[in-house]
Amino acid sequence: MLSKTVVAVSFLIILLYGNLFIEVEGIGVNWGSQASHPLPPATVVRLLRENGIQKVKLFEADSQILRALSRSGIQVMVGIPNDLLAPIAGSVAVAERWVSQNVSAHVSSNGVDIRYVAVGNEPFLKSFNGTFESITLPALQNIQSALIKAGLASQVKVTVPLNADVYESASNLPSAGDFRAEIRDLMISIVKFLSDNQAPFTINIYPFISLYNDPHFPVEFAFFDGTGSPINDNGRIYDNVLDANYDTLVWSLQKNGFGNMSIIVGEVGWPTDGDKNANMQYARRYNQGFMNRQKAGRGTPMRPGPMDAYLFSLIDEDAKSIQPGNFERHWGIFYIDGQPKYQLSLGNGNGLVPAKGVRHMAKKWCVLAASANLQDPQLGPSVSYACDHADCTSLGYGSSCGSLNLAQNVSYAFNSYYQVSDQLDSACKFPGLSVITTNDPSVGSCKFKIMIKSDSSGSEASAPFTRSVAVLLLLWMCVYIVL
Repeated sequence: MLSKTVVAVSFLIILLYGNLFIEVEGIGVNWGSQASHPLPPATVVRLLRENGIQKVKLFEADSQILRALSRSGIQVMVGIPNDLLAPIAGSVAVAERWVSQNVSAHVSSNGVDIRYVAVGNEPFLKSFNGTFESITLPALQNIQSALIKAGLASQVKVTVPLNADVYESASNLPSAGDFRAEIRDLMISIVKFLSDNQAPFTINIYPFISLYNDPHFPVEFAFFDGTGSPINDNGRIYDNVLDANYDTLVWSLQKNGFGNMSIIVGEVGWPTDGDKNANMQYARRYNQGFMNRQKAGRGTPMRPGPMDAYLFSLIDEDAKSIQPGNFERHWGIFYIDGQPKYQLSLGNGNGLVPAKGVRHMAKKWCVLAASANLQDPQLGPSVSYACDHADCTSLGYGSSCGSLNLAQNVSYAFNSYYQVSDQLDSACKFPGLSVITTNDPSVGSCKFKIMIKSDSSGSEASAPFTRSVAVLLLLWMCVYIVL
């Protein structure tokens, strides 16, 4: 009788959850939250699970997001923003409070599977002019001490996500790699500390940025098709920039006595808009090429085997800073409403599964009125105001809406502001210039978006609990019937 019960229970579990936990070994995603209308955290967690994503990297310790990840089976890297490095570096007590509130509480009470604390985010970028150089290592040390005191140091490891500009090669060959001269001593101190605590080195590698910064960069060398001119480094052949960049780091570590150190690629991906090289075709080509090599178990000449990596990123962030470039708001493999941008297999043979239960606002848009005068002196200031308070990054040269005429550009700007303002009538009152319409003004591939209703309350937030209750009831019924 007992064996029948076990069989029945096992069958039911497989039936209910068999299609939800398709594991993608070694791949994670970055989940950023700089959006004007973020999806409810529970919706995003369901999106992660239904796409078989088992690891997530967060840029800050958002309590609602961490609670949504409770008992989800998803491994978490939780981040400390750069602006918190100074207080944490200056006080062990501050570090202990941060760990208590943002790690211990969620691990013990909420069952969040936190594996890493990311101390800072690319703190040694050249553009920061050394701002964080003196405080990153002390902050790292204090967080480690706090984890030890909390009894979590064996479960939760510290790391520092770094940009690939922390190392360099004078000859452009990986084997000539070493840490950047002006921070070399600091880097060696950080690497030694990580190594002493069995913690990984985390690096962000962006072939797109190489292409963006250098108009002469060989485009084909950015991808994984093997169509670019290869580099021969003493018999090691490199046919793409990711492998060459990664192995430059491996050589930098090896030369300084840390050749066996584990490496995490904290960010890797390609944007879909905001630049002539940021488009759907290139993004799919790059991300699918990366996933194909992960699935095939291919590594680099210096480190065979799939990388431990996090795709950048999960969902677009329309409120993110565009100081690096307009493309910064378009890294997601999903749009802001959780809809897939393009066909992408994350290793399970299936395409991306869209977010469920997402509600959009009414099908109406704010556009330039037919009676408006394009010579109106208020036109320029109105467009500037709209774009300063909304997202107009798709209007740039080479972008998805870069070929619009003047009137269409104005309409796009007005509508962006109208949508980000929750379609308030007052957000479409540019004097003598704007009007609300129910006719979709989209032009070809340039889509005039309709904003989502961002509401973290509702049925979706309680969905994990509801499913759990349903499972328990069905299991109980099954056991009762069999017995």
